[in-house]
Amino acid sequence: MSLDPAVRSRIESLLQSNPVVLFMKGAPDAPQCGFSAKASGALNSLLPQGYAHVDVLSDPELREGIKVYGEWPTIPQLYIGGELVGGSDIVEQMLNSGELHAALGLPAPDRSPPTITVTPSALKMLREAAEGAGAGYAVQVEVDPRFQARLQLAPADANAIAVELDGLRLQFDVAGVRRADGLSIDWVDDERGRGLVIENPNAPPKVRDIAPADAASRVAAGTLTLVDVRPAAERAQASVNVAFSDIDGDGIKALEALDKATPIAFLCHHGQRSAQAAEHFRGLGFREVYNVTGGIDAWADVDGAIAKY
Repeated sequence: MSLDPAVRSRIESLLQSNPVVLFMKGAPDAPQCGFSAKASGALNSLLPQGYAHVDVLSDPELREGIKVYGEWPTIPQLYIGGELVGGSDIVEQMLNSGELHAALGLPAPDRSPPTITVTPSALKMLREAAEGAGAGYAVQVEVDPRFQARLQLAPADANAIAVELDGLRLQFDVAGVRRADGLSIDWVDDERGRGLVIENPNAPPKVRDIAPADAASRVAAGTLTLVDVRPAAERAQASVNVAFSDIDGDGIKALEALDKATPIAFLCHHGQRSAQAAEHFRGLGFREVYNVTGGIDAWADVDGAIAKY
């Protein structure tokens, strides 16, 4: 299949203008398939400042054209320095081996095993599960950028970063190994339920509730950034009488770029949408995140100048 000259020109222009280009489904912060999520996740961990990416779902010409251009039939595709690296499996392999760091001109990854704690009850359960899967199995521990931990059985990999605990092998990938430092794994059967409980001291603190009066006081004192997540039409019906930001246009990008130590609170009509926004920012690593209890409806109870709707 031949490649349309105009499409080839577009691809070559992209590759010449950007040292790193990922052709993927979706965007790095919202991938639309598991393979694109793996590839973008690897790059996100190494290039937090960002990199060029193309959502092929929104550009059918490039979606088919890049397959022809690189003679690679699937998406995602990673290019570094104008050269095709490969798809998600190759990217993941290169990340864990350190080759991806080298290709990006970065220092070799820290492959030292994490310090973790596994209680005797959890160790017994995990060892039985690994043995039940057959010879040569280990527990793969993954900690994603939002510090959510996932455990699954996987073939033992002699090249993986690993911790050996009384006959149990726990394996970690390069992308998440430092996020696993200090991880504790317990097995419980009590009022919390029955199963594994994983605690991660690196995870950002949970979102806290803040009353409207307290939020207003802190905003006035300059110790809190308030964000109204409602659209402009709703804000026109009722709005707080203190300084606030919104997420219109590029507003959310500006907020995401704030120092992660910035105290930040979210406001909506009753508190549901703001709770979702607060969790998003907590997942980005913000360490002091609040949700305004009851939203602007509750704020109107303490400020009669605000209309209810």
